[in-house]
Amino acid sequence: MAMEAPGWLAPFPGVDRELMAAARRHWDGLLKPPGSLGRLEEAVVRIVGLTGRPRPDLGRRAILVFAADNGVAARKVSPAAPEMTAVLAGHLARGDLSICHMARIARARVIGVDLGILASPPPSGLLKRRIAAGTGDPGLGPAMSEEQAARALGHGFDLVRRLAGRGYRLLAAGEIGIGNTTTSAAVAAALLDRPPAELTGPGAGLSPAGVRRKVRIIEKILRVNRPDPGRPLEVLARVGGFDLAALAGMCLGGACCRVPILLDGVVSLAAALAAVRLRPEAADALLASHLSPEPAAGRILAELGLEPLIAAGLRLGEGTGAAAAIPLLDMAVAVYNGLPAYGECRP
Repeated sequence: MAMEAPGWLAPFPGVDRELMAAARRHWDGLLKPPGSLGRLEEAVVRIVGLTGRPRPDLGRRAILVFAADNGVAARKVSPAAPEMTAVLAGHLARGDLSICHMARIARARVIGVDLGILASPPPSGLLKRRIAAGTGDPGLGPAMSEEQAARALGHGFDLVRRLAGRGYRLLAAGEIGIGNTTTSAAVAAALLDRPPAELTGPGAGLSPAGVRRKVRIIEKILRVNRPDPGRPLEVLARVGGFDLAALAGMCLGGACCRVPILLDGVVSLAAALAAVRLRPEAADALLASHLSPEPAAGRILAELGLEPLIAAGLRLGEGTGAAAAIPLLDMAVAVYNGLPAYGECRP
């Protein structure tokens, strides 16, 4: 009996190009100089085209924060100890992490998801989508099997599908996991075919010497695993993490369910790149919130053809950059839906 193909392999609806052209004409006809809201205008156009709604509605929104431990953290690629993943996840579950405070201002629900936190027992209060107690050390071999990567990807995809069915109109990407700027740089280096030294930054605050050591570790990871850039799921499995795979699935789910996915920093950007390499149509669902100072971020944004709304040096992760951009999108939608046209002007 043949197995059913995963949902993310099904046809995606695509965007409505005619509706996008109409949205640009609508912007140009409003009582303001054409193009004067810059990237906010194009963000609304993308939302209109993806959702198929001439009057965009971002009323219900959530931030998905995927939490998982990474085997590479044992190589001390971060100034934070691996145990911090569980500590941060516990604060997330209690609503007392940076993303939680910012999400309240953005009127967004925070949904924490445990994909594989190493602590035993793992923090309570998160959605349980556990695949394993952390990934393996990619310096010794693949971080996970391709079956595990596909499961993580499926979890991200299915959560989007479920939330879309409940009327959520905007989803933002977040993550928690010590070592995940290392896995992100490794995934980016593999998919972009660039040297790790061009794409690796300090993450949570490494010194210049620490960054050089991190580069050497990523070079070893790539030598050991030899991921094929033409097989994105293999790249995620060999050198990525559960959080990256789930975030990639989230991007695919947005394109399938016509829900905009607001990306955060370099981790979600690396995941988005993998999603687009798996299914180019995934790019239709993506919005860039900010420009992370991690070197890979700008390279990936350029590869995806995305322009960030914010350049504020944000590098916290958790989805905080995405949360900061949500009020900007709210303001843009308010202008788009409410501002009178030139022809309606009265003295």
